[in-house]
Amino acid sequence: MLYFLSFAFSDKKSNLMDKTTKIKKVLTKYVPNETEDYLASLFALYPVSFKIVAPRKTKLGDFRISSSTSIPQITVNGDLNEFAFLVTTIHEFAHLKTWMEHKNRVKPHGTEWKKNFIQLMLPIIELKILPKDVEIALINSFANMKASSCSDIQLNRTLKKYDKFAESEVTLEKLPKYANFTLGVRAYKKGELRRTRYLCTDLHSGKQYLIHKLATVEKIENEQ
Repeated sequence: MLYFLSFAFSDKKSNLMDKTTKIKKVLTKYVPNETEDYLASLFALYPVSFKIVAPRKTKLGDFRISSSTSIPQITVNGDLNEFAFLVTTIHEFAHLKTWMEHKNRVKPHGTEWKKNFIQLMLPIIELKILPKDVEIALINSFANMKASSCSDIQLNRTLKKYDKFAESEVTLEKLPKYANFTLGVRAYKKGELRRTRYLCTDLHSGKQYLIHKLATVEKIENEQ
């Protein structure tokens, strides 16, 4: 299911109220209860085109500036659990806020982005409605997040606990070494860990690929 939602500074107050009501109605399907009002306030504050899109293997969300309209665009995968959807949306809004303040003069995940992510995330934490493990992982990420990267394995692992897996699906890191698995339409053999990714071999072509340790995969029986 895909929705297209757009807010702009030029909206009249009455029209903005109608759009805010609509976005809250849509967001209730994707985010934790009691967070819709805050997220709706971000849409009212920042001019942005927002899309909930089909799942993507390479990213959870995305921020970009449309070359044709110059309107900022945020996309978020529609299959995320409610806490991952929330954090991903705030992550992308932090990119939007950073771009509005600095345009392309700063690094994508530099100190400016980190400051904005924390600033936008704190009101959610102060609501005290997140699971305790998610709250702790977020607070820890504020202290541990490197200026050059937004990657936080512990936060991602905590958020992933709330995914609804099929019985045959697990994360790659939980499979034994040399286990065969499928990811999308391809089958691989798990290899050595390289920091946050495993070096895996495509069972059809023999080519090797680095696959993130938290990728959701489906285990298959090892060939004899």
